[in-house]
Amino acid sequence: MTEPILTLSGITKTFPGVRALHNVALELFPGQVTALIGENGAGKSTLVKVMTGIYQPDAGQITVGGEPVSLPTAHAAFAAGVTAIHQETVLFDELTVAENIYLGHAPRNRFGLIDWTTMRNEARLTLESMAAGIDPDIKLKELGIAKKHLVAVARALSIDAQIVIMDEPTAALSQKEIEELYVLIELLKQDGKAILFISHKFDEIYRIADRYTVFRDGEMVGAGLIKDTTQNQIVQMMVGRSVDHIFPARTAQIGDVVLEAKGLSHPTEFDDVSFAVRKGEILGFYGLVGAGRSEVMQAVFGMTQTSGGTIVLDGKTIASKSAADAVEAGIVYVPEERGKQGVITSQPIFKNVSLPSLKKTGKSGFLRMAEEFALARTYTERLDLRASSLSQDVSTLSGGNQQKVVIAKWLATNPKVIILDEPTKGIDIGSKAAVHGFMGELVAQGLSVIMVSSELPEVLGMSDRIVVMREGRVIATLDNKGLKPETLVRLAAGIAEEAAA
Repeated sequence: MTEPILTLSGITKTFPGVRALHNVALELFPGQVTALIGENGAGKSTLVKVMTGIYQPDAGQITVGGEPVSLPTAHAAFAAGVTAIHQETVLFDELTVAENIYLGHAPRNRFGLIDWTTMRNEARLTLESMAAGIDPDIKLKELGIAKKHLVAVARALSIDAQIVIMDEPTAALSQKEIEELYVLIELLKQDGKAILFISHKFDEIYRIADRYTVFRDGEMVGAGLIKDTTQNQIVQMMVGRSVDHIFPARTAQIGDVVLEAKGLSHPTEFDDVSFAVRKGEILGFYGLVGAGRSEVMQAVFGMTQTSGGTIVLDGKTIASKSAADAVEAGIVYVPEERGKQGVITSQPIFKNVSLPSLKKTGKSGFLRMAEEFALARTYTERLDLRASSLSQDVSTLSGGNQQKVVIAKWLATNPKVIILDEPTKGIDIGSKAAVHGFMGELVAQGLSVIMVSSELPEVLGMSDRIVVMREGRVIATLDNKGLKPETLVRLAAGIAEEAAA
């Protein structure tokens, strides 16, 4: 069949201060896999939410089987034959496999009650057709991640979904499990399903995809047949922009090594990770989803414990068994999830800023509010935080100003090394410029900055050196002199690694 089963045209979605999708087009064909490719933040997840009824587009049209459809709810998308299999399966651990497969569309008897026998039998037949080897009567929590993915596929087959979205489905699977998933994808293709496959792994894309669509900055910038394009051409479409003249010029003098990680390992997240950051340096970390960058930083900060390796700060080996130990030593961490890990949104600005520095602001076991205010004022003014007063709850601030509160909190501890994990995620252009400018001030004052970022322009525009990670390992450490974005993408995605290294 040459006609698409699903078509999106002119899809636009805007959030306050952010244009997530602009005039996007996408076609999915029966019996074919279309790979959706793009950097983190390119708009892929927003598009999936539009297709599954979680978000409603501001403009544009969706057609299924040639007929325009409206998907105001997730249930409406489900009824239209659209289902999604996510990196983290959206299923229920306390229900049985059969109950998960038929949740929301269980077979009924003549009295309108659930026909449990028929449900279990049909679930068993579906699982057997997939050679899944799963008992439909066991609870989902007894299965591993790979088997849960199989249950999600069985659910798609049980509703006869015509469009199956797979969002990073192999991120947590072993190679053997990935091969089994490929077999299932072929089964879905033979059954005439249209599959949207989202992945950062080019070997996967070229292994199973028939078509590709590339997103960049919320727009569709390329589409076609996989056989008619090369990996390098797709990389060029992904990056396709200049990072010059966007970021502030810096004149910091880079000195000796301040912090060095040697052979850091974790049983499941990363292995043999080594790097060093010098005084007055911004060390960038780049990688695709699942590369292990944030997990390494959380280990350096003492949030998680390593199974091997050492951390050396100012020539002395330290053993941070907790975040408090790391702060005491002079290492602080601005997390990616600032709302969950960085601030207490229900508390005022001054209390958030003073929280790690209560020894400074307290006396004889009592807090001194005047000292807390003075400390908060000093650091929020340096960051040009915009708020009506320091008594304003953090929850009422914009994303950019919340980020400034987190940074101010840690600067007040007078750290030696500050780790910034996705420092400009979800904030507006003006706030991004303020954060970038302040990063330059930090290193000019002699601090060492480690910056984890998924945005290529930010990594290239702010870093002195760049560490590239893939699948929990350091692939390369590069001086940022004339470095091209294509080089970083190839390394992070595993394309021509030997040549790039």
